[in-house]
Amino acid sequence: MASGQQQINVTDLDVPQLADVRRQLEEELTHLSNSYAQLRQAQAKFRACIDNVGQVKTENKDKTILVPLTNSLYVPGKLNDTEHVIVDIGTGYYVKKVRCTALDRHGTSTQLVANVQTRAQALKHYESKVEYIRTNLEALQETIQKKQENMNYLINILQMKLQQQAGGKEVKAG
Repeated sequence: MASGQQQINVTDLDVPQLADVRRQLEEELTHLSNSYAQLRQAQAKFRACIDNVGQVKTENKDKTILVPLTNSLYVPGKLNDTEHVIVDIGTGYYVKKVRCTALDRHGTSTQLVANVQTRAQALKHYESKVEYIRTNLEALQETIQKKQENMNYLINILQMKLQQQAGGKEVKAG
């Protein structure tokens, strides 16, 4: 724990304090769940990028493709340039990179360009992003699960305190 914080037993709190802690936990859970959903969306985008880079092949030159303008809007287009890919580097920035390889399995050589991103490097870039997000998702999932367990424990304590209060009022009324 941080040096400025101290640990408090929730069973020592009264009902209004428990309600405040519950609201705080609910807010944290909502925020963490939203973050989890956003990370899943980012991971799906990077997986789609992997698929898209895989489609940029010389045999697909001049073929009609669907070009995404938004997540749900696609327009038809032709793949004219199979030597370049546009790489999403995040926060709305894209970089045009040359797609090139050395010798392929069949011994066909293509031109090498120094200090440029190859198709394989673009794939590796997106795959590393997917893996990075996966590890963050796992950590976030564990945090959400612990917060949910804390919430369940808190609700049980709150219900117990409310039952004790209700039982105390019945005794006084009787």
